[in-house]
Amino acid sequence: MAGIGWRHPHYGELLERRPGLDFLEVHSENFFASGGAALAVLEQGRAHYPISLHGVGLSLGSAVGLDPWHLDQLAKLVERIDPVRVSDHASFARGHFQGAVVHAADLLPLPFTTEALDVLCANVGQVQDRLQRPILVENLSAYLTWNASDEEQAWSETSFLAELARRSGCQLLVDVNNIYVNALNAQRDGRVTDPVRCCRDWLDAIPVGAVGELHLAGHCHVSDAHGDIVIDDHGSRVCDAVWDLYRHAVHRFGAV
Repeated sequence: MAGIGWRHPHYGELLERRPGLDFLEVHSENFFASGGAALAVLEQGRAHYPISLHGVGLSLGSAVGLDPWHLDQLAKLVERIDPVRVSDHASFARGHFQGAVVHAADLLPLPFTTEALDVLCANVGQVQDRLQRPILVENLSAYLTWNASDEEQAWSETSFLAELARRSGCQLLVDVNNIYVNALNAQRDGRVTDPVRCCRDWLDAIPVGAVGELHLAGHCHVSDAHGDIVIDDHGSRVCDAVWDLYRHAVHRFGAV
């Protein structure tokens, strides 16, 4: 099955042309309103294609817990659209800041510790209980990393995600480009010597049965006064290396 991320600039063209696709993926949060133009467009798309709801705001890894309003809106949207899949990220955005719970409006990486894993599993379980379905959780393109203290058990990212799937019953949404972006940035600071080999090893460490979907996207290189970094921008073409890694992923996980 192959689908596309259906974004605002392409709403009209897709509805007019109706290309041969197995599903459309949309950002859940764009359709939380109880009515209006956005929801009307989504329902037009739903008349022709299955819909996959991909969230960016659940903040599944937040130690302060999930936002009840956000989960309520997602549950209403799921009931209305009946999506083929619901997914979000292994990240956090909500946290305590200056005496209040705030939302960072970004996908911030988690420390790969047992304490963080416990939080993530509990929050994923709460979402699945509310939606009455398993969800998919995506690996992150991360621009900072956490160092575990000597007292904390640290996991590799792959073992952390595999344990999440095992304990919670969720599936993994493996974003091949995110893995490559992280490897390129790690190469820049000397933590990785061969980015492609690093990504292949990452994919080989994920249990085959845990993966329910693959993502492809583009990235760009940014250089400014702060330094050089690779950004998962979703606005650039998918590069040859990521296509090669995608083929490796399909060989390992099947045509998910």
